[in-house]
Amino acid sequence: MKIVVVGSINADLMVQMDQFPQVGETVLGKDFSIHPGGKGANQAVAAKKLQAEVSMIGCVGEDAHGDYLLANFQNVGVNVEGVRRISNVPSGVAPIFISSQDNMIVVVPGANHKVSKEDIDANIQKIKEADVIMTQFEIPMETIDYLLDKCDDLGKMIIVNPAPYQPFDLEWMRRITFLTPNQVELEKIFQKDKESVLRHYPNQVILTAGEDGAYFHDGFNMVHIEADKTEVVDTTGAGDTFNGALATLIAQRKPLNEAVAFAVKAASCAVKKRGAQSAMPTLEELV
Repeated sequence: MKIVVVGSINADLMVQMDQFPQVGETVLGKDFSIHPGGKGANQAVAAKKLQAEVSMIGCVGEDAHGDYLLANFQNVGVNVEGVRRISNVPSGVAPIFISSQDNMIVVVPGANHKVSKEDIDANIQKIKEADVIMTQFEIPMETIDYLLDKCDDLGKMIIVNPAPYQPFDLEWMRRITFLTPNQVELEKIFQKDKESVLRHYPNQVILTAGEDGAYFHDGFNMVHIEADKTEVVDTTGAGDTFNGALATLIAQRKPLNEAVAFAVKAASCAVKKRGAQSAMPTLEELV
């Protein structure tokens, strides 16, 4: 099962605190650390830890963060032949503020905004050989549009995680195999309630709902995959874990119901630990 991820690669700058500051307020943090991140990179690592064969297409700077991020991919086993290094542009970073209950993230794209049509063309053979392609909205939208065209031409399945939210032409839905928004993203994209959207896009839009699991419509009924009740330590990588796990089973041509249930289980496991990639479960932890 081969998966290609076209997406962002960031260094996560994590600040832990008891509670978020109000506007104009200064609070003391409890801890600071640097971790590999970016929605694209996270989803690639999530799939790799579940024993998929994963190739990454993206960009990093010729800086210390870029060295660190490439070394992390190589340690995990993600193929980085499609990752281009760019001079005079820093690698992407994401300051992440974590309280005891939730997280806030600011993404500074850096080199991620240089991912281009040329990167798609340069790695088209990898895309041709893939079972599933994945992308997210932390790279330029024109690059995603081009990628959708290529996948459509090649008859390739593509999972689009529309995060962070950016507006796009709903014509894209004709070329998207699976769209995986959360509740906020779904409402912004479609301007409708979840039942209407899921019914209109059966077996295509999969709503991720955090501790409430996930929803989709199978063409006959609304399907709700419930999440196991668990103690939440850190939600940072839950959505990316969901997408990586979903792609892993879709690549194996598993039924959508089974794939979504597996993804919910993986995401529920990921929130039990701190961090994004470090908290992502292995296949052994889920079976």
